[in-house]
Formats: sequence, structure tokens, C-alpha cells
Amino acid sequence: MSGFPLTRDKLEQALGKAKDLRIAVVGDLFLDRYLHIDRKLDEDSIETGEIAFQVTRVIASPGAAGTVINNLSALGVGTILPVAFIGDDGEGYELLQALRKTPGVEIDHLVTTSERRTPTYTKPMHLHPGKEPVEGNRLDIRNRLGTPQAVIGELKAKVTALWPTLDGVIILDQVGDPTTGVITDDMAHHLAELARQYPKVVTLADSRERIGVFRNLALKPNRRETLRAVALPDDATDQELETGIQKLAQHGAPVFCTRAEEGILLATGQGKPLERVPGIKVKGPIDPVGAGDSTSAGIVLGRTSGLTDAESAALGCLVASITVQKIGTTGTASPAELRASLGQDP
Repeated sequence: MSGFPLTRDKLEQALGKAKDLRIAVVGDLFLDRYLHIDRKLDEDSIETGEIAFQVTRVIASPGAAGTVINNLSALGVGTILPVAFIGDDGEGYELLQALRKTPGVEIDHLVTTSERRTPTYTKPMHLHPGKEPVEGNRLDIRNRLGTPQAVIGELKAKVTALWPTLDGVIILDQVGDPTTGVITDDMAHHLAELARQYPKVVTLADSRERIGVFRNLALKPNRRETLRAVALPDDATDQELETGIQKLAQHGAPVFCTRAEEGILLATGQGKPLERVPGIKVKGPIDPVGAGDSTSAGIVLGRTSGLTDAESAALGCLVASITVQKIGTTGTASPAELRASLGQDP
């Protein structure tokens, strides 16, 4: 791939070191529950007069921060340490089962609480003969009240004990209201202080609504998230966007601004110009769900393996270019797929 910052040797360097890495994932952990509904088996409900859909298969997998975990595992990371809370409920049991089946994952740093539910996305997949599956209306279970401070305190203690032992940390702020998730303001400030104390630990923070609150942590916003963080309108110019990225980089760590197939704008601060890391164009239909999480996994694998920030950004783009081609599922990328893709022309 001409002009692409990631060479085959650097890819092999990252993949070769993956098994020795310890990476924590701190943030909002969901259960993704897929219901496969065979529409040939529809029944009329006597009680309601409506169609009773018949579920023939249930697939439960870790979602939100769990999607990052799945991607790290697929890339061969040796030890993956989720730091999150789950509810003392059936969804939490399913989530623990799924995590235990995921290679490399250790669940000792999860906090179980009876005071909150396990956040869950239930995704009905309607299967029609001879057609692609159609996803129906998603059913969401979210916590609507603030996370108990005792739970946040337990999580802070766990991440504090872990941090000096880690090669990298990925922070995922998934929920819209930060008071109801793992990454409360208190937790965000605590993570910033840990990053300041242990600058050799690689970090990357991802947040849908408030990427600008993080300090001392590498950031991975998209265009919209960047503009909101620096109080610019959604229709800001490219020059304003680039200025905003540089402003975020002044917080003490690199910024990886993702731009889908256009790649990543990388700011490393210290007065250095932006680097433009090209994306990888793919052919055919794509499913962008989870692309940001796969990008995060690739970036952190690269940075913890000794790659430069630009090479790590390219690895993130490479991982995402594979996962978006997996339709109807939140996909991952294997080392074999990465090797094959890197050997192709863009």
C-alpha cells in the first residue's frame, strides 16, 4: 500500500508482542443479545391478535466496552482486564459467561451490584428465506439513575491497583449521561491523575459526548465529537476542525481524530503539524457498527508494541477496514485477515 505508514514488518512486530501485553478496558460494559427470529415460523397470538415471533437462536456477546475487549482478544492480546460494573441479574450472568469464553479476558476486576441493572442491547434479527437478515427495533436496558458512589469507589480502587502493572488502558465512555455509567466526572479525574503519575502506560479515551473532559490521556474523537469539545458548530470548516484537534492535543497526549474511510488526523501537540494517516477504501456494502472500537484496539496494540503514533493510527485503520465488511454483526479482525489486507492494494 503506497504511502501507508504501516509496513508488514511493523505489523508483525505488533502481532508478535500482543501475547505479552496487559491491557485494561475501563468503562461501560454492555450485553449485546441477538435474537434470531425465523419468520417462516410466525404464529398468531391468541392473547393479543398480533404476530408472535419465534426465536430460534440467542447469541450473547460483550458490547460497548465489550466490543473493544472482543477486538483486543481477536488481535491476540494476552491479558485483557475489564474494569466495569454489572448488575446482579440474568443479563449480568450472560455477560460473565460470554467474557469467560473470550480468550485472554480476566474478570477479577468487575464489580457486581444489586443496585443497578446490567446495560443490555437486545437486537431482534428477522430472518426471511433468501434474504439478508433485517434488524428490528432494538430494546435497550440502561440505568437511569446515578451510579452509587460506593460502586465508583470500588472501581477506582481496582484501576488504581492495576495501573502500574499495565502496558495500556482503553477508556470507553458509552452512556449519554455520565452520572449513570462508569466514567463519571470523579472517575475521569482519577484516570487523569493515574495517567500523570504513570506516563509510560499507554492510554486512549473514547467518549460519545464529552471527549474534552479528559486530561493526560490520548484521545480518539471523530469529527462531531471534536467540534463539540471545542464549542464549534457541526458545519465548521476543515481548517477549524484541524485547529480544534490541535487544541485537544494541548491537554498533554496525542489525539487521533477518526474520519471513516478518509483515515485519521493525528495531532501530537508540541507545535508539530497534523499528520494525515490515510484510510483503507473497501468495496461493497459495509456495516460501521463497532468500527470505532476496532480502531481503538488497533491503535493501542500499536502503541503498546513500540509502533509510532502514525503507525498505530494506520493499524487502527487497517483493523476497522476489516470489521466494517462484516455485515449484521459487530465484527473483529484476526491476524490472518490483517496480513492478507495489508498485502492488497488500497
